[in-house]
Order: sequence, then structure tokens, then C-alpha cells
Amino acid sequence: MGLLGLASLGVKKAAGGSEGVVLRCSHGRLFLPSWLQAGMALLFAGGCVFFPLCFTVLRWGLQNHASLQMEKQEAVLVASKLVSSVQAIMASTAGYIVSTSCKHIIDDQHWLSSAYTQFAVPYFIYDIYAMFLCHWHKHQVKGHGGDDGVARAPGSTWAIARGYLHKEFLMVLHHAAMVLVCFPLSVVWRQGKGDFFLGCMLMAEVSTPFVCLGKILIQYKQQHTLLHKVNGALMLLSFLCCRVLLFPYLYWAYGRHAGLPLLAVPLAIPAHVNLGAALLLAPQLYWFFLICRGACRLFWPRSRPPRPARPRTEAGDQDLLPTPTPVETGLWG
Repeated sequence: MGLLGLASLGVKKAAGGSEGVVLRCSHGRLFLPSWLQAGMALLFAGGCVFFPLCFTVLRWGLQNHASLQMEKQEAVLVASKLVSSVQAIMASTAGYIVSTSCKHIIDDQHWLSSAYTQFAVPYFIYDIYAMFLCHWHKHQVKGHGGDDGVARAPGSTWAIARGYLHKEFLMVLHHAAMVLVCFPLSVVWRQGKGDFFLGCMLMAEVSTPFVCLGKILIQYKQQHTLLHKVNGALMLLSFLCCRVLLFPYLYWAYGRHAGLPLLAVPLAIPAHVNLGAALLLAPQLYWFFLICRGACRLFWPRSRPPRPARPRTEAGDQDLLPTPTPVETGLWG
């Protein structure tokens, strides 16, 4: 979707044979055998196993390691952020390899673009569940669950789910769009073109480990530390460069390829490409605004009168009310 659509302009479907597919690149032709195609199909299943398994193993280790022995709520949060960081590092590495290997931004192809895309899609499904699990355990710690972890009041599970969707709506919508829209478009609509653009978009994950570290530091009340401030500055810089300025850069890259000035690119490409880019950029701008607001509070704090007590919901859980997004709370508490 979005800038990936630039890759499909005036492009014919790649030729294939019964025993494999020939990929074109600036260095010649690369033959992709049928057994490798079948292997790529297995990557989706591998991702379905890898991310939940990593989460389970990390959570168990954090709870049972002799020097850690975290509470369940802490272990769930830290494990989920570690898995997100692992995925971000893998995605950024794959994106860098793909984008630097594609000299021709339209025609060059790299096997890693399709392989990692299929492997990473299950992560977004897993992460929706992991975020809900964090929200659930936070609710239980508030004192609204029994000793066995089962909600006491009838209907409270639905209240927790509604609170989760209220709090994480934009993130859930983003993840759902990645699975239901961006993945099919990147696999089918691109027709094997524009791996350069896909690689650049994968590098948007560079900012994710800093967001995750910020959440962990806040969990342990470390907002006053130098590490938290340095991490906040790095998160702000990486988010600006890899998520916000990414889109103007991709327009510029296509303009350079087509011999067009930057401002002429939006007028030279189909409207649906511009619409897709705008839909992808909009949440990034919103999250960047929240990060900037958090940076102001972190580096230039000001004394404020104490807030009045927040009203409680019918379920008695303050956490079900609107709260800052994960990106926002990654910078301040």
C-alpha cells in the first residue's frame, strides 16, 4: 500500500516457470527454485510459532530465573517488549539489506523482502494478544481479580476488553491493517516489484526498541534516570527519521528515478498511491506529536497542582478510562 504502489507503475507480471521463478536484478537474473517458494510458504507457519514461543519462554525465564523472579504482571510486560524489540531488530536488518541491495528501485528484487514479510505477519496478530494480556494483568493487579486470576464481577471480562480496545484502538487498527491490507497488497498487487520501497518501510521499526525500553523503565519507576532521558531522545530522533521523514524520502527517491522534482511526484502518480501513503503517514504523525509532547514534559518539567481523583467506571477500574497510548507512555510516566 502507499509508496509500494509506485513499484507497480507500468510493470508487467514477472515471468515464472513450472520449476521456479526468475527474479530480475541489476546484476542479471536470479533463479528462485520451486522448493524455495514452498519454503517461503512455510515461513508464515514459522512466524505463527516463533513469536508466541519466544514470549512464552521469556516470560517463564523472567518469572523463574533465580536472580529475577519477577511477578507475573512484570514478566508479561517485559517479555512482550523484548519480543517486540527482537522483531524490530530483525525487520530493520532485513529492510537495510533489501534496500541497499536494490540499485534499481523499481525492478530489483531481493528474496528477503518476500521471505521476511511472510514470516513477520503473524507477529502483528500475536502482538494484539500480547497487548491485551498486559492490559488484563494490569487490571488484575488493580485488585479486581480473584486469587486464581479470574475476574470476580460478571461481565468484567467484557469491560476489560472494551477498556483495552478503547485504550489501544489505534494500535489494534494499525496491526489489523498490516495483516488484512498491507500484507496482501505487498504480496499480490506489487507483483514482485518495488522491494526497495518495502525495505525502507521495514526500517521504520528502528524506533521500536526505544519505545519498548521506555515502557520497561517506566514499569520500574526509572523516569528520573539518565538512561530514560537518553532513551527518550533516541526514540524521538529515530521516530522522526525512520517513520515521519521516511515518506518524503520515498517520494524523493521515486522522483530521482523518474527525473521529477519532489513536489511534482504526487501529481505524477495515481491518486490511490497518494491516499495509501497518507493513510500510513497519519498515525505516525499523531504518535510523533505524542512523543514530542512527552519530550517537553520530560526535559522541561513544570510544577502542576495535584489532579483531582479520576472517576471510576461501573466495574470500578480506573484503568478502563482513556489513557495515553503505548507510544506516548514510552517516553514518560
